[in-house]
Amino acid sequence: MKGFTDKDVTDQSGKCFVVTGANTGIGLGAAKVLAARGARVLLGCRDKAKAEEAMSLIRGQTPGADVAYLPLDLADLASVRTAAEIAAAEPRIDVLLNNAGVMFPPLSRTKQGFELQFGVNHLGPFALTALLLPKLGETAGSRVVVTSSLAHQRGNIEWDDLNAERSYSRAQRYSDSKLANMLHFFELDRRLRASGAAVTAIGCHPGVAATELMRYAGPFRVFTPLFGLLLNNADQGAWPALQAAVDPSTEPGGYYGPQSMGGMKGPSAQAVRTQAAQDREMAGRLWDVSVEMTGIDPGLAPA
Repeated sequence: MKGFTDKDVTDQSGKCFVVTGANTGIGLGAAKVLAARGARVLLGCRDKAKAEEAMSLIRGQTPGADVAYLPLDLADLASVRTAAEIAAAEPRIDVLLNNAGVMFPPLSRTKQGFELQFGVNHLGPFALTALLLPKLGETAGSRVVVTSSLAHQRGNIEWDDLNAERSYSRAQRYSDSKLANMLHFFELDRRLRASGAAVTAIGCHPGVAATELMRYAGPFRVFTPLFGLLLNNADQGAWPALQAAVDPSTEPGGYYGPQSMGGMKGPSAQAVRTQAAQDREMAGRLWDVSVEMTGIDPGLAPA
């Protein structure tokens, strides 16, 4: 089957990538490949010890790898601001790979009081992207990658209950946050193009992969090893993210994912998205709501 894999990632020397959630799973898979191809990789992670463990693993596979720890807690907008300031001090940033996320936690809140899945999966990446757009704009051909999921197909934005104060379903709120990811990069792409910015927005999804995202999946966790055997392991799950980040043939506003078994596994190519994920009214509304909730405005006029 044709499609993009890690073997298609060319030399990335001289480039700098910010990869969130890079201490484990798909983020680590992408960081390993990018570092092996000569890129500088900033690992955006909450836990310093886990980030150092990941960097040690990467250096073990690629001696001399240029990797660094970027303290980042997407559940705290103050941490997001600090991380953006640190990252913006780099000579350049070529790609922001928004990969980190949470799935199916019990009802929890971010530092600012937002429902955790919506806060970490959407509002945190929205804020980080907005804060790094000026830096990304300094480098022609730079990209913002937003990681969504097949679960976006079941998503439905609860406009009147975004903070889950009236009801909470773990699985539904996860799907909602993944639809928010889709609407985010869709609207970001439209606004970037309209502004003539040098930055491209691209989406991706990993299919079904064996990662730590399953830690809140209760009894279903026992099936996680099977995902790696029958579907994608974490490194294979990183192929769409890598394609979105570096493939010169990707389209602005494109969406990429595995091509086999209904998008669950295999090499990456253009993926299918729902009509809701391309709804301009919803995307514009979510943008405005996200600016209001985070207090951070990307400064891009409506397209």
